[in-house]
Order: sequence, then structure tokens, then C-alpha cells
Amino acid sequence: MTDPRTGSRWILGDKFDQVYPHLGSIDNLWLKKWKFPCERSLYPFHDGKYEDFAPIFETLMQKGIHDGYSVEYTAEFLPTCEDLVKRGDIMASTDKEKAIELYLRACAVYRIARFPYINSDLKREAYAAQKRAYMKAAALFEVPISDASIPHTAGQDNDEGKEIPLYVRVPKGSSKENPAPAVLLMCGLDGHRPDNTVRSDEFLKRGWASIIVDIPGTADCPADRSDATSPDRLWTSILDWMEKEGHFDMRKVLAWGLSAGGHNAIRAAHTHADRLIGAVGQGAGTHHFFSREWLEKAKDHEYPWTALPALREKFGYATEDEFLDNAQKDFSLVELGVVAKPSCRLLLVNGTHDGLMPIEDSMLMMEYGTPKEGRFFTGLLHMGYPPANGSVYPWMEQVMGSVA
Repeated sequence: MTDPRTGSRWILGDKFDQVYPHLGSIDNLWLKKWKFPCERSLYPFHDGKYEDFAPIFETLMQKGIHDGYSVEYTAEFLPTCEDLVKRGDIMASTDKEKAIELYLRACAVYRIARFPYINSDLKREAYAAQKRAYMKAAALFEVPISDASIPHTAGQDNDEGKEIPLYVRVPKGSSKENPAPAVLLMCGLDGHRPDNTVRSDEFLKRGWASIIVDIPGTADCPADRSDATSPDRLWTSILDWMEKEGHFDMRKVLAWGLSAGGHNAIRAAHTHADRLIGAVGQGAGTHHFFSREWLEKAKDHEYPWTALPALREKFGYATEDEFLDNAQKDFSLVELGVVAKPSCRLLLVNGTHDGLMPIEDSMLMMEYGTPKEGRFFTGLLHMGYPPANGSVYPWMEQVMGSVA
């Protein structure tokens, strides 16, 4: 069906067929997309400083290193990361706040170093180093974050790992006698556990615990990436563990999925409706996203590089053609019948001009099962940034407050 406002079957309109200007070279990426947010410490450079990144990108441009998936790209960031960590180590015993700043700056640089997907030994080393730096910072927080590893009790013996790594932060004063509401934060394709300090801080301000987890097919997640039902087992293991721990108010557990994690949050809203008080699917792909028609164009949109290699690996396909031909029947929440089930309260959030995960996928959820809620930001890109969180947090507060 064609949208009469745009002449396109997609709300994205003419942009659906465009190759976005930041693609094609590292020069384009830095000068046309990343330099502006970097100067202002915006996503994905939060906690970083322009002075850390600018010399690295100047070197990348001089050397003609254009491929973010390459080890050559990653290698250029690591000396800066290591220097920041060393400086943090020096400050740790005398100036805690300065040490935290330096460690988090290192983590911001490590994050860009391992973009857009952890597809090599060097990127795995960068992620491991980022986690070490992050735990140094988190240990100095007034309310620390713990690096937990819990048993994957619901996992399949042959296909899945035995342990689930989590970052857990619990408000002061919470106990088995005074359990805390909790947010299960489902990370994205390239945003992982150490990239969510701001969100865990916001949860803490509201008296909520945070459980931060990498999603199937990314980082350290043990779930079978090629099995659409593996997230269900993952959430069961985590929720069972939370219940046994006793420090979490299991009447008030809310899931929030970011980007690729939004798909997981929407699925969990239906598969675990009786265990979640609510869920937020932000920037989520649910059905159209998985089609060849969409993906062949989305690769040229706002993602820093083509997302196809990362998505192919995330969902466990041997080739891009296999991914393009099969992803919709294998993972669509509509094709699999997931959205026909009852759901908990579910908020759908995105920008109407998201070129990675189509806004149509959020709108489509309104046509199935339990009534949903939505906040769509006209003309904005993936995730509805920057104003989206201004709608998410009040909604979460209202949902959490709905149970006395």
C-alpha cells in the first residue's frame, strides 16, 4: 500500500532509496555524521571527549582506513584507550571522581573501537579491555555495579552456554525484606553492558535496580543466536535467578529493549507477560525489518557502516543471501505468531524516519492482540533520539507505580 503523503509504501518516503551521505569513507563518517555528536559528548560518544577521538579519526583518514569491521580500524584506537586507563589507575587512590572520568572516557573509546560488531579477535580483546576498565570505574561509584555470572538454567544443553553474564546494580537499602523494583535492560547490536551508565543512574534515582544483559548473537550472550526461541530461555533463566535472589520486587520487573534489543523486549512482553509489569520496545524491528526489500535499502541508511555483516552474524546465517532470504520467516514476530499472544503493557518508541528499523514495525504491533501504547517522533531517526527518553522514563514511572 502506498502512503499518499510520500508516494512511497514506506513512511520514510524518498529517503528509503537514498544512500546516506556519511557512507563510503571514514572521512564522510567522521565529518558528516560523528564529529558533531562527538564534540558534544552525545550518543554514541557519551562519557568520551572530543580530544580523545579527533586525533584517531585524523589518523584513520590519513591512512585511508575506511572499514570499521577491520582490525586496522580497531588498532588505531587502542593506544588512546590504554593511556586513559593508565591515567585512571594513577588517579584512583587520590581523586576518585577524576579516575571514574578517565575510566569512562576509555570505555567510550573502546566502544567505538569495537564498532560495528565484535567480529575479530582484536575486537574481542577490545571488548574485554572495555569491561575491565568499566569495572574499575563501577567499583568507585557510590552505588557500585557488580559483574555477575548466573547459571543459564533454562538453556539447551548442546547449543547454549552455561553462564549468563550480567551487570547488576541494586539501590542502597534494598533487601529481601525491602526488595527493589527492577529494570531488565536488553542491549543492542553494538551497545553492550558497559555502555549504559546513564540509564542505570536514572534507574537508581528512582529506587530501581538494573539488570543489564547482552542480547542473543552479541558480545558474551550464551543464547543460541540462530534460534528465535532462545531469548525466551534467556529471560526465564534471569527471572528465575532474580526470584531466588529475593532482593528484587518480582511484582515490578520492567523490560527495556534498545534497538535490536527492542525486538527482544517486544517478544518478552508476550512470552513472559505474566512475569513482567511492562516492557519498552525502542527502535525495534519486528516484521518488515527482516524482509529483503527493507534490508537491501536499510544497509545504505543511518548505520555507521553497512549493517548487513553484523546482522548476518548476529542472527547466525552463513551468508548475507541466506540472511536476506530467510530472516523474515525465521524471526518475524508476526510470522511466528508471537504477537497473537496476550502481552503485558507495552510501549513502542521510535522516530518515524528510522532508516534501520522501520517505524512500520512499531505501528504493526498495534494491529495484534493486547492493546499497545506508542510514542513516535516525527522526522527523527533510529530510536527517536534525542527526545525519546523524555517519554520513556515517565511511562516507566507510571507503570512501576501502578502496583502498590
